[in-house]
Amino acid sequence: MPFRVLVADDSVLFRRVITEALASIPDVEVVGSAANGRLALQQVRELKPDLLTLDIEMPGMDGLQVLDALRQSGEDIMVIVVSALTSRGGSLTMQALEKGALDFITKPDGNGTAESRSAIVKELAQRLPALANRRAIRKILKQNQRQPPPPVSPSERKTADTGQTMDSLNRIATARKPEMVLIGVSTGGPNALAQLLPAIPGNIGVPFFVVQHMPPIFTRSLADSLSSKCALRVREASHNEQAGPGTVYIAPGGKQMRIAAGTGDSKTIEITDDPPENNCKPAVDYLFRSVALRFPGRAMAVILTGMGSDGTLGLRLLKRNGCRIIAQDEASCVVFGMPKAAIDAGVVDMVLPIEAIAPKIISSVRGG
Repeated sequence: MPFRVLVADDSVLFRRVITEALASIPDVEVVGSAANGRLALQQVRELKPDLLTLDIEMPGMDGLQVLDALRQSGEDIMVIVVSALTSRGGSLTMQALEKGALDFITKPDGNGTAESRSAIVKELAQRLPALANRRAIRKILKQNQRQPPPPVSPSERKTADTGQTMDSLNRIATARKPEMVLIGVSTGGPNALAQLLPAIPGNIGVPFFVVQHMPPIFTRSLADSLSSKCALRVREASHNEQAGPGTVYIAPGGKQMRIAAGTGDSKTIEITDDPPENNCKPAVDYLFRSVALRFPGRAMAVILTGMGSDGTLGLRLLKRNGCRIIAQDEASCVVFGMPKAAIDAGVVDMVLPIEAIAPKIISSVRGG
């Protein structure tokens, strides 16, 4: 069954470029296009697409208003917003993600139509299979919600619960109280972080280091957006600054971030222009590896929603030194790529829904 997409953009050129890009991707059907927000809403109701690619800045009814209307009407549709690679574009994108968009792509800055189409194909071709898989999983979960689970006897439940608890306790028994929390995340990350970080108290006593796959400019907008929601201080990391407790440091887009030992027990953030890893810059593996090598056994790591397997190699090193590792579960992920790779590698202690991760971090850091 093809993945059905509706394109909304006020630019005739970009509507054509995005439509042609989508049409070149196997198992994708472009069911329509809209030149403004009101027409997009009408076509969503009539055509029932699986995905809407939505320009944010449109006259009349802009993309943010479209997202508000979709949420109010309860339409079951996934949205990828199309944004300009500017400070304003970054700010609007964060607002769009808060309003329910799953992901974003940036408009190409190339002048040629063929070049722009190629750039959009590259961006969308890796996302659409993951979103199609998410659609299938959501249908299964909805069916399961309508069907009551088979009865389990008290003795069976007690045996299963005890086995799972003992397995988790055995795996994390050697881990020491973490001095820092590392988070790796990609597609769907801003929403996941907006659920996770506000649930952490400001007096938690340790720094957080986050790698979110994002282009330059957008990571600062992400930090500003999260800062307004959190008791923790949230900022885009700077080179050579000393990490402080109760602060979240987000790796700048287009750079790599690693942690070095400072004076005494202090931790120094280093921002570098080292090459991409796993086609990512910043890369989760780059951060995780630096902590595993310089602070063995002294961190807790969390791997959240995202495409690909970035982070798994770094998690292997962290786990080898006794660090606790949490992965987000499939049901709460936008894309179950990075967590699945870590789970399949056997380096994860706990698999939790996004809303259960903050309490586990708090209890671990406070010695629970």
